[in-house]
Amino acid sequence: MNATATIAAPTTGPQHMRALERANKVRLARAELKRSVAIGAIDVCEVIMRCPWEADSMAVGDLLMSQRRWGQTRCRKFLAQISMSEKKTIGSMTERQRQSLIALLRNRTPSTGGTDRDAGPERDAQPARSAAACSGAGVQPRARAAVTSS
Repeated sequence: MNATATIAAPTTGPQHMRALERANKVRLARAELKRSVAIGAIDVCEVIMRCPWEADSMAVGDLLMSQRRWGQTRCRKFLAQISMSEKKTIGSMTERQRQSLIALLRNRTPSTGGTDRDAGPERDAQPARSAAACSGAGVQPRARAAVTSS
């Protein structure tokens, strides 16, 4: 067997140092992106659609929670409407997931750039249901527990 191996020349130092350098670069860029989203300079929908390099491995929940007045509970309830985990990375989202998330965000927040004070979690529009689901067709009634008094 005549197998040859090529050894890649190190570019600027040991691999672990290059990895640390890259991680710091991503961390700083991500912090800047979150600050821009928090002050309203960048729209979350734009970040989701464009998927810049710093947001590629970022969790959707982290991006949503970087908005003003968005916490973990609000984020979780919001993403539950489209059955998406808050740990899903932006780079791994399909085009369909991006479109549904953007549509839901645009329906929820005012396009004027103001705060969404009137669109709190308790006032969210419920996901659309079919007429059969609303009328109870095909749904078995739940059994009630017997109440005994002592």
